[in-house]
Amino acid sequence: MKRTHLPLNALRVLDAAARHLSFTRAADELAVTPAAVGQQIRALEDMLGVMLFRRTPKRLELTPETEAGLDALRAGFLAFEEAVRAMQASLTIAATHYIIDKWLQPRLATRTAGALDSTLALVMMGDALDLTKANLDPALRLSASAIEHEGDARGELLFVTVEAQAGGPDARIEWPGCPHTDQPSAICVSDAGLAIEAAANGLGRATVPHMLAHASLAAGRVRQLGEPVSVGVACRLIKPLPQWRQTKPNIRTNEAKLARHSRAAGAPIRSVRTDA
Repeated sequence: MKRTHLPLNALRVLDAAARHLSFTRAADELAVTPAAVGQQIRALEDMLGVMLFRRTPKRLELTPETEAGLDALRAGFLAFEEAVRAMQASLTIAATHYIIDKWLQPRLATRTAGALDSTLALVMMGDALDLTKANLDPALRLSASAIEHEGDARGELLFVTVEAQAGGPDARIEWPGCPHTDQPSAICVSDAGLAIEAAANGLGRATVPHMLAHASLAAGRVRQLGEPVSVGVACRLIKPLPQWRQTKPNIRTNEAKLARHSRAAGAPIRSVRTDA
């Protein structure tokens, strides 16, 4: 069969129907009607000369011919995803604003400029990252446990307590996610980045992830008190399934490009604010 004659739309429908064993659920995923799914499957069966599904009163069943080709079909779609990513001109990373501000941008700025062939876009989102709302590549998030798409922890975080370089009051700066203590808080802020800034401005002491405080410590804006401690929180790389396998479209992931941008800072950076 010539490549130009490959029925790619029908094969995508076949993959969805085979995963759900239902034309209706496949239609929901692909945003088409069940009748359109059935039409594509019948056309593909006519072209191949085989039955792809056995229709039973309760559900669809795969035929041996379909089972024989599914692994190669899915590997082919994954290869298409990789090919598209290789041709893309940009990399979009989503993270909370304090991860971008306190860790990612300083890390990029200190790297030696390299020969990068893509533009880096930083998308600032809230703690509840919804990767189905925009075209995104990897996302970074701090969490104690993995949730959907978050199977890759980039090491457990150590927390440090910091205060202004000139010292400050023995008062705890509280933020959502900070380690719990019996000491009452003197001030509450919305995130770890603001907690570091409050400490640097002499409002008290903040216990925050070392990865976020590192740039402020290196610049002499704050000083560390005591030894780092572990509280069971990790920095997680969110890696969604490829776009063609998602119920909601427009999700991409590219860990390799993220690693390249972490090693060098030669690409232009633009920041975008989106609603969480």
